[in-house]
Amino acid sequence: MNPHKPKFKAPYPHLVEETTTILRSHGLNTVCEAAACPNRAECYSKKMATFMILGDVCTRACAFCNVKTGKGAAPDGDEPRRLAGAIAALGLEYAVITSVDRDDLNDYGAGHFVACVEAVRKTCPGVKIELLTPDFRADEGALEKIVHTSVEKLAHNQETVRRLCARVRPQSSYERSLKTLEYYATKCTSIVKSSLMVGLGENEEELLETMRDLLDAGVSELTIGQYLQPTSAHHPVNKYYPADFFEQLRAEALSMGFSAVASGILVRSSYHAKEL
Repeated sequence: MNPHKPKFKAPYPHLVEETTTILRSHGLNTVCEAAACPNRAECYSKKMATFMILGDVCTRACAFCNVKTGKGAAPDGDEPRRLAGAIAALGLEYAVITSVDRDDLNDYGAGHFVACVEAVRKTCPGVKIELLTPDFRADEGALEKIVHTSVEKLAHNQETVRRLCARVRPQSSYERSLKTLEYYATKCTSIVKSSLMVGLGENEEELLETMRDLLDAGVSELTIGQYLQPTSAHHPVNKYYPADFFEQLRAEALSMGFSAVASGILVRSSYHAKEL
């Protein structure tokens, strides 16, 4: 038995019931449930969630991800209103909005992100917004729509090191993700954030190289967490790292020049996003 394999409590119904009820009454998806996040009980008990727009079916099939793959339904024109209503009902001060990849749409779903931001600002004008976006295939027209939302933070996850990207994210690209992040960093004043997983088969030098690439692209905030295999059909865990390794990576990232870093075994891209 691996001594570093993380252990966490399964979600307790009484902790998550109120948040779950609000989300379901508004007909919303969360990446917390779709991706089987280990922090769901903690976040739901604090009325925190990462909203997942544009449906629950992704057009890509990343080897680490538990979100369903296939052809998604047409964007729901009423979703922005329901999203804003749920944020109001939860009393959020900070909202994280992400989506599945929608390579089947002309603008890859960027316009729907814009509609969601506009609805939230109309209903909850004081709420700060973080958008965790796909790469939109680095299409400048789509990226420009996102930049013009002028939200407080823009994020896109690099996920893994260059050598493993083709295996772990076969329909994505290491360079395209960097290009997306660089576009955000150079075209707007929003804070730019990214995230890495460890345990997929990378080595420490590759992690440091990727961190330097992210910094060079203009990323200022970084999260790092242990990859956990959702099912036996997903990419296997190559290694479980001890807690002190994450502290070491955090120190390295801060010394490189990142302004804020969350690094830990169960850290995920939107974990404690408001505090970061």
